[in-house]
Amino acid sequence: MTHDEHSEPASDGRPQQLSPAAAALAARCESQVNELARRMARGVFEQLSGYAELPGDVKDVEIAATARHAVRLFLRGAAEASEWDSLEYFQERAAQRAEEGMPLHLLLRTYTLGARELWRALREVAGPGEQQALAELTEALFTAADRVVGAVAESYLDEQVALAAERHEQRRTLARALLDGRPVIGAPMPDGSVLVLCLRFGTSGVMGRPSPVTVRRRLRRVQGAFDRAFGTEVLAVLDGDGGHVVVPGVTEPPGRLRELLRETAGPELRLAAAVATTVGDIPRAARLTSEVIRVAAACGVRPGVHRLEDVLLEYHLSRPSEGSARIVAMLAPLADRPELVETLRTHLEQRQDRRATARLLNLHPNSVDNRLARIQDLTGLDLADPRDVALALAALLLRDADPGVTE
Repeated sequence: MTHDEHSEPASDGRPQQLSPAAAALAARCESQVNELARRMARGVFEQLSGYAELPGDVKDVEIAATARHAVRLFLRGAAEASEWDSLEYFQERAAQRAEEGMPLHLLLRTYTLGARELWRALREVAGPGEQQALAELTEALFTAADRVVGAVAESYLDEQVALAAERHEQRRTLARALLDGRPVIGAPMPDGSVLVLCLRFGTSGVMGRPSPVTVRRRLRRVQGAFDRAFGTEVLAVLDGDGGHVVVPGVTEPPGRLRELLRETAGPELRLAAAVATTVGDIPRAARLTSEVIRVAAACGVRPGVHRLEDVLLEYHLSRPSEGSARIVAMLAPLADRPELVETLRTHLEQRQDRRATARLLNLHPNSVDNRLARIQDLTGLDLADPRDVALALAALLLRDADPGVTE
């Protein structure tokens, strides 16, 4: 047989029309299509791990029908290459299997084993002198299987991405509703205690706003860290600055959560947790965790895990009142001296330890004394007086935690 008497794969991967001898061999197998499909669905594929657990109707109806369609398409396509112009049928079935949760490796192996079983059937039917026709069909079968498996894998993965995005948006919608105190129709509502967490990402060392790609990558990694720590897909509303996480049935964050988050979000991450006793209490817990983080940052507490107990006095002093604007105004003389404000903040954070303050600010202790004296001269606050120390701390917290108190 010459080169022109049998097919070669087309440049786009579709099999070209076969020689008359190969087409005749394929036609003799068409009467076996139904039997081949049944044997594949209820015999050959049973050797695959996980296949036996599939529902009987999936095997006997859907998988058998797909096998029957694939075998018939190949055998008929042996005579007419245009039969392979559309693989929509296989793509739709792949999307269906993805939605049902069938593993991709299991799905793809049904196609490769099916191709092998069809080749065996062709070999059994082939008679003396048809070796070349069988070889031609074998090459065509490899080409067809390559196209189908590629299309199936692509469709399956596309559907998985779509399903994951849909699940993510559903969880996000539920989380946002819980944080806002709104019911969600048709969604199961948590029963009992709920752990609410707030997180804020650090910004030092970042030039400008991170790119959307960087933000998406960070959020995926943070979501994954929460899911691993709690052993489930947690409800979260996150953006480039941070956000909130809601975990029903939990009252304490796992010990490894902080370390997992440090690996994904960096050492400057701030995290606060509070327990909501009921679903209706979730918005209060969310506001509390946001405030704890804001107060901790405003009074210079290092990034980490913050609790209300850790900043109890500072939290109390930072609550706006009718006197807040007057308290903040005490620091007005320092408005153009940021180095004095930073010295005051650090000195209070270090419990008025001048040497610790000097070490953190990379100054000589005498320089710290000079700055503190200047602060006292400008503001009239005596940092040796407990009352004035409390006023200075309140002024810093009110100014930094809520700039609106001066309006």
